[in-house]
Amino acid sequence: MRQQLTILGATGSSGTSTLEVVALHPERYGVYALTAQRNLKKLAGQAVRFRPLVVVVGADSQIDPLRQELALMDPRYTPEILAGTAALEQVAAASTVTTVMAAIVGAAGLASTLAAARAGKKLLLANKESLVMSGRVLMEAVAQGGALLLPVDSEHNAVFQCWPQDGVARKGVSKILLTASGGPFLQTPLHELETVTPDEACNHPKWRMGRKISVDSATMMNKGLELIEACWLFDLPPERVDIVIHPQSLVHSLVAYEDGSLLAQLGHTDMRVPIAHALAYPERHTSGVPILDLTTVGTLQFVAPDRVRFPALALAEHAMGQGGTAPTVLNAANEVAVAAFLEGQLGFRQIPELIEAALSEVSSSSSATLEEVLWADRTARHQAAEWLKNRRP
Repeated sequence: MRQQLTILGATGSSGTSTLEVVALHPERYGVYALTAQRNLKKLAGQAVRFRPLVVVVGADSQIDPLRQELALMDPRYTPEILAGTAALEQVAAASTVTTVMAAIVGAAGLASTLAAARAGKKLLLANKESLVMSGRVLMEAVAQGGALLLPVDSEHNAVFQCWPQDGVARKGVSKILLTASGGPFLQTPLHELETVTPDEACNHPKWRMGRKISVDSATMMNKGLELIEACWLFDLPPERVDIVIHPQSLVHSLVAYEDGSLLAQLGHTDMRVPIAHALAYPERHTSGVPILDLTTVGTLQFVAPDRVRFPALALAEHAMGQGGTAPTVLNAANEVAVAAFLEGQLGFRQIPELIEAALSEVSSSSSATLEEVLWADRTARHQAAEWLKNRRP
């Protein structure tokens, strides 16, 4: 039976890669819904090609412009067009949908991800913030709804592929090692980081991503968020999740076992590989990416991260160790800080300063219900905005 997909965040890198894999296997996948917050022209092109029944945009004011784009491309194609958060939840939980790709960046993706989990979907998670800000809530929704949660981030998908599939073998896991490229400032003298520009921070040496994710890579907050995500996905405390810098980005992560074994997943740096794995799971099929030729790889390097250069790692470890809504505060403050940096309101080295201030000033609830998560998110954003008013670069 063909899987019917809703792709939340279709015009982003994960959504686009998902559609590239889907195009290789039309006999296995159909597209029920595509969603996007912006980039209506790209969304219209995707919709005309894959013919979803429903297309969702961010606001009502975008419905007519999208309809006009679709009419220019193919006047015969007239999908239902919806807008807003409730519409995202609707297409994530629709009864005809079997599989949901959750690829909306940031806290904006939480509600629709939860809707898919509660509806028992095969949930491909590319939205790490959903687990970071509300890990317990999401994991409980997955359990109660009977959903199948599959990580799509290359690091967590790599761990999943190396993870024991039975409870007995799992007892032998020692720790997880998440690999990191080190971003654009791995070798930059520390004093030069004071004057880093947004364009420099977004100039990743390996790949092109959205600007928010690129800044997270430059600060290594992305690895901090992934550490928290790994703790929830694999039920491990933060002291059993290590970060290792691997500039070649060919080993995507590893699992260490008590007998001294290290299992690693290697491959080209291409999101189609983990997406194809998750879409086909528990089977395998082609992703459009060739197998890595080890004879051309050369040297693989692994080094420990410099905690002075990358203070975001310690902040994430502290938040996960504190538990409750502390990771929610961390994520919210980071989103505010990165947005301020990209707008020229905050220096690069001040990003972790703002986050640390929010963590110290916003009280953390230990129970972390959805209501408490949303309260912590709002409060942290307000506190971060107040900090910005009083502290300029």
